[in-house]
This record gives sequence, C-alpha cells and structure tokens, in this order.
Amino acid sequence: MDRSAQPTVWTVAAEHYRQWRDGSPTAMDELVRCLTPVLWQVVRAQRLDAETAADVVQSTWLALVRHPDAIRDADAVGGWLVTTARREAWRVVKAGARTEPMGELPETGQGASAEQEATTRWTGRVLWDAVAQLSQRCQRLLRVAAFLDRPNYRQLAGELDMPMGSIGPTRSRCLARLRTLLAAEGVDHA
Repeated sequence: MDRSAQPTVWTVAAEHYRQWRDGSPTAMDELVRCLTPVLWQVVRAQRLDAETAADVVQSTWLALVRHPDAIRDADAVGGWLVTTARREAWRVVKAGARTEPMGELPETGQGASAEQEATTRWTGRVLWDAVAQLSQRCQRLLRVAAFLDRPNYRQLAGELDMPMGSIGPTRSRCLARLRTLLAAEGVDHA
C-alpha cells in the first residue's frame, strides 16, 4: 500500500463514522463537514432550489442519526448517505415540492456567484470554529437538537445524560454563548 497516498473523502468519512458509533462526541461534526458538500452536489443535481436542497440534506443526516444501525460496514457510510440523499431528492421532486426551473446557467457553471460562495464558506467556517469553542456538553446538545425536528426532551435527557429539566436552559445558554462568539467574529444572526 502506498503510504504517501492521500485518504479519500470516503475513507475519511468511514473513519469519522466509526468514531461516532464508538461514542466520539465530535466525530459526527467531522462527518457532516466531510460529506455535506458531496450531498449538496448530489441533491442540487436534481434541480432543487437551495432551500429545498438544504432540507433534503438535513433529512439525510437525520436519517443517519435516527438509524445508525442501518449501516453495518462503516466503509459504506458515504454510499448510504449519497443514495439516501438522492432518493429523498427524487421523492421531493416527484411530490412537486419547491423546485426551481433551470434557466440559463451562470457563467461560472455554478449556482452561486463566487462572492456568494466565498461568503457562504466563510460563514460556515466561522460557525464551526465558534461551535468548536463551546464546551463538549454544549456541542453535543446543539448537535443532537439540530438534527431533530421536534426534540424529545426525555430522549435527549437519556442520550446526553442530563436531567430533563435542564435541557432547555442549557440549550439557551449554549445558543447565547454561540451568538456571542459569532458576534465577536462579525456574524450578524438577525
């Protein structure tokens, strides 16, 4: 095996997935960072508008969180996510959800201008840097809550080993801290 070869996105994703299944509190964040751009491209290729595509990508991650045992071989996580995203996008298109007719392609061949793309990437980097500054408890709580449409506080309490009554106040404090960190970086959340 060539030791100088760079790992592929698929091998990196498989390793993050293994770590997440083994209980690493940050591995899911890394997996999301690694594969969301791939899922985004898969979903946008189905001609969904940006908002619908974001919903489909989020639904894909939610499906993984809800059914972690659906993937027996960690090396298959990338394929599973791509297939799930593609099928969900097809389902949404078939249902006639918000679709965006394809007009003329922009000169760059991309859906967003270079300025929009740079802004989106910068905002994403600042957000994840701010999240990384939060306590592990806050990171776990916000990550789990972000993937659930309607968080079940009883379930969250069990998963996070927290009293059920402290989830709401803790979540509020974590979000306030995140807003403060983002404001310090010049990100306006309004």
